This record gives sequence, C-alpha cells and structure tokens, in this order.
Amino acid sequence: MVDNLNIKQPKDPKTINTHEEWELDYWSKKFGVTKEQIKQAVKAAGNSTEKVKNHLGK
Repeated sequence: MVDNLNIKQPKDPKTINTHEEWELDYWSKKFGVTKEQIKQAVKAAGNSTEKVKNHLGK
C-alpha cells in the first residue's frame, strides 16, 4: 500500500502508530526525539500520545 504523501498529521492524534514510518517522523519531530526513542516510549508506556509524552518528559 502506498502512503498518502499529503498527510501532514496523524488521523488519530491520541495514539501513536509505530508501524507507519511517516508517523514516526511526525512524532519524533513534534517531541524533539529520535524515532527509536518514540518506539521505546510506546513499548514502555503504550501507544497513547499523552502517556508517551509523559514518558519522554515532554
């Protein structure tokens, strides 16, 4: 499946989908961390944006 390159932000801003590269790019830029840090935060805290944000101390 081809990603829609016109997407500028996640469809559901309350969750983080680590299976989509563009979402990892979006959230890593938003939180100022690496994609790997996003993946680790989701693994530790779950995919809730608020929980990941708190886990990262943002």
